[in-house]
Amino acid sequence: LANMSKQGLFVYKGRANLPDATFPSGECAMYTGSSALYSSVSKNAKFAYGMSPLPYYPDVQGAPQNTVIGGASLWVMSGKPPAEYKGAAAFFNYLSNAEVQSKSHQRTGYLPITKAAFELTDKSGFYKKNPGTDVAVTQMIRKTTDKSRGIRLGNMVQIRTVIDEEMEMVWSGKKGAKEALDSAVTRGNDLLERFEKANKS
Repeated sequence: LANMSKQGLFVYKGRANLPDATFPSGECAMYTGSSALYSSVSKNAKFAYGMSPLPYYPDVQGAPQNTVIGGASLWVMSGKPPAEYKGAAAFFNYLSNAEVQSKSHQRTGYLPITKAAFELTDKSGFYKKNPGTDVAVTQMIRKTTDKSRGIRLGNMVQIRTVIDEEMEMVWSGKKGAKEALDSAVTRGNDLLERFEKANKS
């Protein structure tokens, strides 16, 4: 990627979801991102497009494997009256309904949270009518590995910032890839040690 960046074949457009608009606008020809970009692409792209699973090395034992899930989550805080918890439970129950999840999945590209919602979407013919929209689901239902069970990482947000900073040094040509990655490891380990010290019981 560093060489591609020097050649102008890879263009860094910022952190998190800042680059998302570059694909549906037609500025970017190939984009790796969240399935949630489907909503914007389906509404705004004025060109034919396709979706595919993340690439993998076929010679790796067990390939292809599933990927790490991302996305948002809903939380309920403590210290509220019982009636509010009943309301929150009813809301979560509504969101988990197969029909609601199926419609949300079809509209947004986010993964359906239940198998029933996936099956309902499949039965409706949505995946046949919109090829590639099942990619996120089929990628997630592959064999789970010890590397794809989710992330438990103290100071994760800070470590992600460190990785962004170091990779930005590579994209701008100020550091080589190895130097930047070594620095990310050193800085990340420092943040992990701080987290461990702050959270020892």
